[in-house]
Amino acid sequence: MAKRDYYEVLGVAKGADAATIKKGYRQKAKELHPDRNSDNPEAEAQFKEANEAYEVLKDENKKAAYDRYGHAAFENGMGGGGPRGGQGDFGSAFSDVFDDLFGDFMGGRGGGRRSAAQRGNDLRYNLRINLEDAFSGMQKTITVPTAVGCGSCNGTGAEGGSEPQTCPTCSGMGKVRAQQGFFTVERTCPTCSGMGQTIKDPCRTCHGQGRVEKEKSLSVNIPAGVETGTRIRLAGEGEAGMRGGPTGDLYIFIEVQNHALFERENTNLYCRVPVSIATAALGGEIEVPTIDGGRSRVKVPEGSQSGRQMRLRGKGMPALRGGGIGDMFIELAVETPVKLTSRQREILKEFDQLSEDNNPQGSSFFDTVKSFWDSMKS
Repeated sequence: MAKRDYYEVLGVAKGADAATIKKGYRQKAKELHPDRNSDNPEAEAQFKEANEAYEVLKDENKKAAYDRYGHAAFENGMGGGGPRGGQGDFGSAFSDVFDDLFGDFMGGRGGGRRSAAQRGNDLRYNLRINLEDAFSGMQKTITVPTAVGCGSCNGTGAEGGSEPQTCPTCSGMGKVRAQQGFFTVERTCPTCSGMGQTIKDPCRTCHGQGRVEKEKSLSVNIPAGVETGTRIRLAGEGEAGMRGGPTGDLYIFIEVQNHALFERENTNLYCRVPVSIATAALGGEIEVPTIDGGRSRVKVPEGSQSGRQMRLRGKGMPALRGGGIGDMFIELAVETPVKLTSRQREILKEFDQLSEDNNPQGSSFFDTVKSFWDSMKS
């Protein structure tokens, strides 16, 4: 049976450029792959036909010969070694688009040699501060256990100033391939463990890693207004990379401790302030502490009840990224006196009698409550 035109096999126009040819083959390979066409016995033959066509058209010299002489260019040895139409053709052609088809699944070839220098890991540091520090901001020195570049080998991992060598097994790719039937299997190089380089004489200090474990001290600027969950990034302060690779980052996570007096809600502060029964009844002024370490005088209106709230504007927390300062809300807690003296008892009894005279409805209500409790006791 006469062979079909190679351009027709790949579904591209005659004289198509290399990118169009590769795209056409990629589409055909995905469409005709035997694993996707187990119920189509003709798919494998068509798949091989597409491989054969691409084997010719991807090569400029073979393509030029084919464009001039057609299939005859590869008959009787003409054309300098044309397609053989066998298993070997699949491996050569299909490997060219292997990464396009399965790059996401296999991780791709990376388009070149693998660098032995690998980026270091990012680190996390949890920092607890109090509310006063969150209000004013602070400069904090922390100690972080990490990996730093080895001073003995300057991070190369090689002893005595020698240089790492390209891995002979993977030729610096960091991965090796093995063809199994229609599939090309890629795995990490067992010789260099994926680094792409080997070290003949490893550094005795870091054992070829190019880094050593060490604690380092860092000065951290904590901005005013931080709250629990705030994250601060220190670029380049994470782990040193393998064999001179770039350093990772350090992320500081802030936790603001609970305060004995203030409760925080975004930029606002809330606190309960005790007031005497006399101040609540007659009115007056009280002093309340503020988060900045000062005190503010607050006027208590006459007849104030427990739970009454008053606002002190601008006495809350600063916003982290600007936007002003929150408010402070005061909730009054009227205190009932305890351990009264005899004179205080007399005054309160007199006050109670005067209250009954001035508020007959209130007196009637309390009499009703008293009668109810008396009846429950009997």
